[in-house]
Amino acid sequence: MNIGELCNRETIIVLKDENIVEAAKLMRHYHVGDLIVVSKSEDVNTPIGIVTDRDIVMEVVANNADPKNVKVSEVMSQELVTASQEEGIHECIERMRTYGIRRLPVVDKEGCLAGILSVDDILEFLGEEVDTLIGLFYKEKRSEIDKMG
Repeated sequence: MNIGELCNRETIIVLKDENIVEAAKLMRHYHVGDLIVVSKSEDVNTPIGIVTDRDIVMEVVANNADPKNVKVSEVMSQELVTASQEEGIHECIERMRTYGIRRLPVVDKEGCLAGILSVDDILEFLGEEVDTLIGLFYKEKRSEIDKMG
């Protein structure tokens, strides 16, 4: 399975010059823990960073910074790690492990934002796969019992 089939296509975006308070309000409104920072040209969103609720706590709140004077660009992760929507889940898991990240923006062939893959998405998928295997095991066991009598 490629991650284009698994990722969440409903990503919430923010521009780098937006105020961090507005970014936090977006997170609250959409009940998300991250925003993809994009550069916009026409209708194309190219991811350039990510800002998380943890980034806001660590960089703004813990440093006693005035959130009204902090831009998203000052808090966002500068070195964005992404994945192509054609990549497999195992490559993405390995990349997330290597970089120690829980969220991976997904891009299309042109480098435009296509979605986001989170550890939660992966765990949900793997849980469903395990459930399928368990169901197969019990179905096989019931079949053997039925044949025996």
